[in-house]
Amino acid sequence: MRYIPHTAHDIESMLKAIDAKSVEELFLQIPDSARFKGKLNLPKALSEPELKDHMEKLAALNSTDYISFMGAGTYNHFIPAAVDQLLLRSEFYTAYTPYQPEISQGTLQAIFEFQSSVCRIFDMETANASMYDGATALVEAALMSRRVTKRHKIAVSEGIHPEYVETLKTYIEALDNSLDAIIMVPADTTTGATDLLKLEELLDKETACFLVGYPNFFGVAEPVDSIVSLCKKEDVKVVTSTLDPFAFAIIAPPGQLGVDIATAEGQAIACPQSYGGPGIGLFSIKDDKKLLRQMPGRLAGKTLDKNGKDGFVLTLATREQHIRREKATSNICSNHGLLALSSVINTSLLGKEGFVQAASYSFTYTDYFIKKIKDLENFEVTFNSPVFNEFCITCKTATAKDVLNHLQKVKIAGGVSLDRFGLADNRFLVAVTEKIKKADIDNYIKALQSF
Repeated sequence: MRYIPHTAHDIESMLKAIDAKSVEELFLQIPDSARFKGKLNLPKALSEPELKDHMEKLAALNSTDYISFMGAGTYNHFIPAAVDQLLLRSEFYTAYTPYQPEISQGTLQAIFEFQSSVCRIFDMETANASMYDGATALVEAALMSRRVTKRHKIAVSEGIHPEYVETLKTYIEALDNSLDAIIMVPADTTTGATDLLKLEELLDKETACFLVGYPNFFGVAEPVDSIVSLCKKEDVKVVTSTLDPFAFAIIAPPGQLGVDIATAEGQAIACPQSYGGPGIGLFSIKDDKKLLRQMPGRLAGKTLDKNGKDGFVLTLATREQHIRREKATSNICSNHGLLALSSVINTSLLGKEGFVQAASYSFTYTDYFIKKIKDLENFEVTFNSPVFNEFCITCKTATAKDVLNHLQKVKIAGGVSLDRFGLADNRFLVAVTEKIKKADIDNYIKALQSF
């Protein structure tokens, strides 16, 4: 009974309260043709000790001693044990959503501090209380740009994460019943960065915004300053999408380059990779009242109460569906708040020096890795642009899948094949974090030499 919350008596009492004769009666509105017939193909129920033993046997099948170079949007940064412990504090995790500030001070303060940390990372003026993930944050920025500019077209660099592009297409097709609004801007085959001549050619008075990865999906640090200059000529909003926020300890943050809206996936600073999720969307804007009024989600603010003590409130929440219903500019409401809290705890523990140190370590060993790859005969670094902690490798003699399978034999999770995203089948992305040691890179190179 431990896993069955309702007794037969409980069920009988609830049915009586709603004047229903059986549980089956609750499903009568579902057409008979759409209802499952027969029994589910499930194993027999287990007792708790039996289930625990079963799960332990399954867990023993996992290999936990791999060295991971996996990236492509989720990164293996170190998350201190203190983060999980502090997440258990009741003033932070019990309040689901801060509609009543007088009883939600812990949650509101956490959101406020989170917003402040995002602004510092991006060097932007305003950040919201977070989004679902990096993909939805980018799409919301594109939709916001359309509302503010009253323009229709969205220009997208081919260097944007392919899954983010698919998310954008899902939204736009639902809104417009067409994908004509999305204009793809090719990347230069040598640099891996946006083709600036093509960008200039495709921008016009109907373009609301240009979405660019910074660094992009291939790890390339795009020339955002040049992109901003081109876009300003047509009054087009520039929206950046970042996969690993640690990059801004090394390269110039969006706020220093004139970017209008900066978005990112915050997993790298919030939680382990966890099979690719969950994530958390970071969303920030420059000091612009038009953008502020159209910003998705909510913003927490800091004020003083009648006794002169710090107090936290919801400053803006007019864009949400619980306020404006069908007129809402966004459906974002539950904002992955626990991960927002996790990210701000981690960045607070790191501090500015720790944040820079972790990024510098990643950057230094990425540079070391690239130099080693350049010495190999059958492999080459695909693009010649500057990178932060991720880069693309091309195998001249085999598919990326074959290479990665070879690396797995020596306990190396060697990267992510671009074939997975419908791109070149002989290229793969490799990411380096502060958890990677010099010896790990040397072993990786040794394994490639024996391929």
